[in-house]
Amino acid sequence: MGVERSKDRRPVSLQDRARYWFDRTLARSTGTLMGWLVIICLAVVVPVSALLVWTDPGSPQSLSGRLAAVWRSSAQTLRLGTVTGTPLRMLLSALLGLVALLCVSTLVGVITTGLAERLGELSRGRSTVLEQGHAVVLGWSDQVSTVVGELVAAQSSYRPRAVVVLAERDKTEMEQALAAHVGPAGRTRLICRSGPASDPGVLALVSPQTASTVLVLPSGEPTADAEVLRVLLALRAVLGEGTGGPPVLAAVRDDRYREPARLAAGPRGTVLETDTVTARLIAQCVGRPGLSLVLRDLLDFAGDEFHLADATAFHGGPFGAALLGHATSCVVGLLTAQGRTLLNPPAATLVAPGSRLVVLTRDDGTARLEDCRHLVEPSAIAKAQPPPEDAAHLLLLGWNRRAPLVVDQLRRTARQGSVLDVITDRAVPGPAQEPETGGARLAVRFQSAALSRPETLLGLDLAPYDGLIVLGPEPGDGPDRPDDRTLVTLLALRLLEERTGREMRVITELTDDRNRPLAPVNPGSDVIVSGELTGLLLAQIAQIAQSRHLAPVFDELFSAQGSTICLRQAGHYVRVGSDTTFATVVAAARDRGECAIGYRRHDRRVIPPDHGIRLNPDKSERREWSADDQVVVVATEPTEPAPATGQDTEEHQPGPADTRA
Repeated sequence: MGVERSKDRRPVSLQDRARYWFDRTLARSTGTLMGWLVIICLAVVVPVSALLVWTDPGSPQSLSGRLAAVWRSSAQTLRLGTVTGTPLRMLLSALLGLVALLCVSTLVGVITTGLAERLGELSRGRSTVLEQGHAVVLGWSDQVSTVVGELVAAQSSYRPRAVVVLAERDKTEMEQALAAHVGPAGRTRLICRSGPASDPGVLALVSPQTASTVLVLPSGEPTADAEVLRVLLALRAVLGEGTGGPPVLAAVRDDRYREPARLAAGPRGTVLETDTVTARLIAQCVGRPGLSLVLRDLLDFAGDEFHLADATAFHGGPFGAALLGHATSCVVGLLTAQGRTLLNPPAATLVAPGSRLVVLTRDDGTARLEDCRHLVEPSAIAKAQPPPEDAAHLLLLGWNRRAPLVVDQLRRTARQGSVLDVITDRAVPGPAQEPETGGARLAVRFQSAALSRPETLLGLDLAPYDGLIVLGPEPGDGPDRPDDRTLVTLLALRLLEERTGREMRVITELTDDRNRPLAPVNPGSDVIVSGELTGLLLAQIAQIAQSRHLAPVFDELFSAQGSTICLRQAGHYVRVGSDTTFATVVAAARDRGECAIGYRRHDRRVIPPDHGIRLNPDKSERREWSADDQVVVVATEPTEPAPATGQDTEEHQPGPADTRA
């Protein structure tokens, strides 16, 4: 057997043996490597120098003279000195050259090593940021691109000169991701630093004490809220105790972390529950097609924004008079002299001295005074009262961690007698209870079905329903991404619409904005990208952090109580077919206790990018109002607190799909 193996071996060439011996020699020590370098240099330099001397017609004729010339040429090439004479002098010259070469090489090595370490440190994002008035973003999530992009695109005077992002990711990857999503930053500098934001030593690198605002974003990990809490505590350690320092805006997903996060953020901190905000948006879009587009336009810095304007001209008068006091701005609220923010107060509310107006306008300082009462045409105002809204029958497909919050929001805002059928592909998420006789607004009925199977979706009977809500699964619940499952569900619903010839109002939640164009929905539906809208809201609150009185505006707009944004038929305000000004619409809305801030044209609802939405038009803008046009208003709708647990109206009964499908 051994003989056969030796016969099968391939003979090793002399070149391979020499290379192997050379590699072993180099691997022994640094001295061996230096010795080989000396031998190679001499083996090349000395013969070439001798060839140059012997082929030079002007070289000495004697052998000693030529050897001296060879020495000078070799020494000059190797920087060993060119002294000739006795062997001792030549040896000392070579020794001096070697010492000089060693010193210079060591110095070059030290400088090179220092530069390499510094460049490595810069590439890792561990250098200190020396900025003033910059915005600091701590953490990396699906909202970071939206937040940074909006801070860069901000048109107000509060736009930061630099946006610094600190996250436990590679610096180069962060820069490339932001460049791909944000695009050119213009006058704003984008700076990325790498490291754990919960480490006070690393956090100090981004100079939060000199920042204009600090945002703390939750990651997509299950422990994201706990990490946000640690980051806030680290920020507190860096900034110190007290009321000084920049405003801090943090986002958490679970409401159990909200109060601890508020304590850690301090008196200048604001904590936002992203899951609750998303649930409110979904619930508000039910029965209000197009609302998500209005909210995107309202929160986007590319359009109009909320600002504070001077109210001196209206002091002592009613709030309703201010609604027609600006030609290019829409008044939506009042900031009292006591610092209380009132959104859509009654028209008779007195504008006391020291008060300011909350307006929707293009930018700071663009709310110019102009009496627009002469633009109102009373003959065009609709006289008939709109009919009350009927109870709704809704269907919710899917279940995730935000689903209980959506159901809770629907309980608070639904009309009396409404019904919500919930179909999930897992165990019933709540206890099955018999309906109470206490007259709850919303009856909730749960059912389990295999929503991942197309035959289950295609077997749904959608005829009884006024609207559908589609929620994707949690990341990690299956091999597919959450949006993949949602897109499949939307395709099945679209096929059902084509079979029945009836368009359904679908409100769907996506996690990736790149999937929005892929969603097969009709123009009357809403697609909510949770990370994008909450990111826009975070950026808006961060921009107005220096004017903390505007934060309650967004808090009320996205809450279940108080005033909210609605889209209502234009025929409720002006006569259908009348050609009149937007000032007339504002006056009609004022008479109904609302603040009109824009409209949506039905004939352009499928045309991007605005889909017919026009916010803050000029009061003198005149157009013909059709029956299908809508007016965007800030209105106060009747709500009631969520019922106690023992009074929930829930039942488990067969719904529109067979549970055995």
